Amino acid sequence: MTWLDLTPDEWNAVHLSIKVGLWAMAASLPFGIAIALLLARGKFWGKSLLNGVVHLPLVLPPVVTGYLLLLSFGRRGPIGSFLDEHFGIVFSFRWTGAALACAVMGFPLMVRAIRLSIEAVDRRLESAAGTLGASPLWVFLTVTLPLILPGVVAGMILSFAKAMGEFGATITFVSNIPGETQTLPSAIYTFTQVPGGDAGAMRLTLISIAISMIALIVSEIFARRIGQRVDVG
Repeated sequence: MTWLDLTPDEWNAVHLSIKVGLWAMAASLPFGIAIALLLARGKFWGKSLLNGVVHLPLVLPPVVTGYLLLLSFGRRGPIGSFLDEHFGIVFSFRWTGAALACAVMGFPLMVRAIRLSIEAVDRRLESAAGTLGASPLWVFLTVTLPLILPGVVAGMILSFAKAMGEFGATITFVSNIPGETQTLPSAIYTFTQVPGGDAGAMRLTLISIAISMIALIVSEIFARRIGQRVDVG
């Protein structure tokens, strides 16, 4: 077997990682934009507390975050039992739980990128649209959102990249089940624990590097094109 000739289990890990990363990114995007807008423009009691909670996964050990998710969204947790009983939604030991863990870990990076873009917007442009009779929602959709698109794209890619490399919170919350929750980092860890697993670990490491680099390059190109269109407009 060559270095890049992956086994079916290895392909499953690659496919699952991409699937989890995309779902984590897409599911957290609406919340990321809303929280970033609230932190950038809102004036309310507890703003610093909200900011701290949002960025908490960056400073907490990932295992702690995973354990808190297990306590909250596990079958016996308050949120997990409610979702299971009323909607049949189960996160623990499922790939959906891996997506949730990755979304939580990448959320601070997404919010920060979008928030910085919102804070850089010239408020006079929004005010001008408002004086012409546009509603706040329409101003956001037609003025603010196009201007912050580079930040949104950057936040999405950072969230996806974080999901591709997430290990501690994921393995604590959903374990390491081949074909169900075994993402690339978990598969690499498994290979390092078995005799003769160096080749498999190296193959998946190269795949991880390639996917991450492609994502970063594409995001840079996309962000530049959006920025050029906004400048021209």
